[in-house]
Amino acid sequence: MDWDNLRFFLEVSRTSRLVTAARRLCVDHTTVSRRIHALENEIGAQLFSRGAAGYVLTEAGRRLLPQAEAMENACLIVEQEYRRTSSPLSGLVRIGATEGFGTIILAPQMALLTQQHPHLDIDLVAVPRVVNLSRREADIVVNLERPARGAYTVTRLTDYSLRLFASPRYLAAHPPIHTQDDLRAHTFINYIDDLLFSKKLNYLEELCRPERIALRSTSILAQQEATVAGAGLAVLPLFMAGRDSRLRPVLHDKVNIIRTFWMSMPTEIKDVARMRATWDFLRQIVIEQRELLLGK
Repeated sequence: MDWDNLRFFLEVSRTSRLVTAARRLCVDHTTVSRRIHALENEIGAQLFSRGAAGYVLTEAGRRLLPQAEAMENACLIVEQEYRRTSSPLSGLVRIGATEGFGTIILAPQMALLTQQHPHLDIDLVAVPRVVNLSRREADIVVNLERPARGAYTVTRLTDYSLRLFASPRYLAAHPPIHTQDDLRAHTFINYIDDLLFSKKLNYLEELCRPERIALRSTSILAQQEATVAGAGLAVLPLFMAGRDSRLRPVLHDKVNIIRTFWMSMPTEIKDVARMRATWDFLRQIVIEQRELLLGK
């Protein structure tokens, strides 16, 4: 039996469409159709029924599926073992991340990764917006929300803590803050409402409704610098503001907002050696940085 025909069978079973399977296999759809017919001739049975819903496995196809997947897994194990023992990691990996996490947490660690693997190149896209996997803007994305749909490998990367901060200058010039009710009379720094790239950034909805928001920015780094300058109070990630000596925590024992970073990549590249190594490295980073991320 031709193993290549089984690869085509697996892609059609996963996508239910010849065109989609062809795109993932980098061939045209007529090649996929020809391979499926060849496999059906080898098996002596029809493997798919064709209809409006696409290609659906027949009983014979359902029996073949676990056998084909077992062969695929065996091939991947051989390939990964060969790559591990015979060649260094090489090539480009593009990582998309939120601005603060990408700049403060990832950038220094990615430098270490490239030093460990001199043939590996990293593009770090650290921006105050969603980096889109479906448009292939990055290979691996760290974002605030889990992808709602798509053929992606996804993991809950880490929770992180946000606290309320102000500069000593601001605190000295304004009434003391003892409770959350006191916050309403104070000036805040926040995101621009109609430019929020995630509803998870709307922190003030669960904290308070201040009388005035003096400065808004799409950039969390800009918000932090404005807070340092005394423009008002701001909710900032602990991994950023917690180690900034120019800022002071406010209601530190009462305000603790938790958010989650999700990491995802297209399933079709999850077994590429440089992608898997980078994925595992990112998971290890957050384990090592847990105290900084959560303040524990």
